[in-house]
Amino acid sequence: MEPRHGDAAAPRATTAVILARGLGTRMRADDGGAALTEAQRAAAAAGAKGLMPIAGYPLLDHVLHELAEGGVTDVVFVVAPRETALRGRYGRDHPPRRLRVRFAEQADPRGTADALIAARDAVDECGPHDAAGVAHFLMLNADNLYPAESVRALVDLGGPGLIAYDAEALSTLGNIEPSRVQAFALLDVTAEGALREIVEKPDADHPLMRAGAHAVSMNLWRFTSRIFDDCAAVRPSGRGEFELADAVRAAIARGERLLAVPQRLAVLDLSRRGDVAALETRLAGHVPSP
Repeated sequence: MEPRHGDAAAPRATTAVILARGLGTRMRADDGGAALTEAQRAAAAAGAKGLMPIAGYPLLDHVLHELAEGGVTDVVFVVAPRETALRGRYGRDHPPRRLRVRFAEQADPRGTADALIAARDAVDECGPHDAAGVAHFLMLNADNLYPAESVRALVDLGGPGLIAYDAEALSTLGNIEPSRVQAFALLDVTAEGALREIVEKPDADHPLMRAGAHAVSMNLWRFTSRIFDDCAAVRPSGRGEFELADAVRAAIARGERLLAVPQRLAVLDLSRRGDVAALETRLAGHVPSP
């Protein structure tokens, strides 16, 4: 029997999968006159958002710090087959002190659902399992800095779910302009707090857009290993990619209950070169300890 949310049989989800296979197209193409150091320009040219130096440390050092603060103990990086920079830093030169690290390979950049499938074996090896043998784990982007409070909420959630961020707070408390937030996926949540639907790029007249407050996904999830079969069944989108949102819809259709945890917190976003200065200011003086 599948554990219910809050059921003592559901383990704490102390493994996190970080999707780090992206090509960083916007980061490579967008200079926008941003003032960058030589090391930052090199990272931007390579599209290596996770390794962008921010306040003296790669962004991923800060990300890993927040994961460890939130209760994560194991991390799986999804990377390209011949990727060396992340493996070199976190697997050899600067392994995290508080986190165990594994690497999984996504052969081609075919979308987020395909990227998640690549972590299947690693999650099975290190993810905490419930009494039914189902692994529980978190999934997140490599180019967003999520607060430890968000991580902890999902580690302890007791079942599948995601953080439903307040759209206004992402702009007023974080570094994401309202126009960019409007392009994020809106969440349709039931009165009981369960995710009903993910609406990507909704029209201006969509009921969710007309609501007084908007809950959005920043791609911070808690899943069980059943999501891998949902990902494997996804068909290519109009962009030719295998999208995680379609796998989530399939999970909901088969009866999976995903709780949307509302939070009014900042998530720092590093999508473009113009984001670097804001993150430098926010993280100045912070020494990450992953």
